[in-house]
Amino acid sequence: METKLSKTVVYTVNVEFGDCDPARIVWFPNFFRWIDAASRHFFIQCGVPPWHETAKTLGCIGTPLVDTQASFMSTASYGDVLEIHTSITEWRNKSFVQTYRIMRGDVEIMTCKEVRIFAAEKEGGGIRALPIPESIRLQCS
Repeated sequence: METKLSKTVVYTVNVEFGDCDPARIVWFPNFFRWIDAASRHFFIQCGVPPWHETAKTLGCIGTPLVDTQASFMSTASYGDVLEIHTSITEWRNKSFVQTYRIMRGDVEIMTCKEVRIFAAEKEGGGIRALPIPESIRLQCS
């Protein structure tokens, strides 16, 4: 296992009324939707092509989630502007750890750690983990 801090990319979210529950706080699944978008945004900002292109060139159809851990420190509500700071904190052979720190200004709202794989389609259906493509590792480090 190789641990090397990667680039940090910031993804901005404007919280809308419809993102909140009746108590006017962000309904927790929306954080995971935004984190998933921040994950792809990270790769785009690092220069990784869209997954439909990497499917043709590397056999990689995307980076599905295999584990997640989250901690909520504060609430967010409509009108808030959130910044999701995303980085890869660990590269493994067939998986990687992507971390997120969600901030509203100086206030930490949430932290999250995910384990993801680079996936390829299996013959007959389903997916399998690929070794981390070296070209992507270099672009994101």
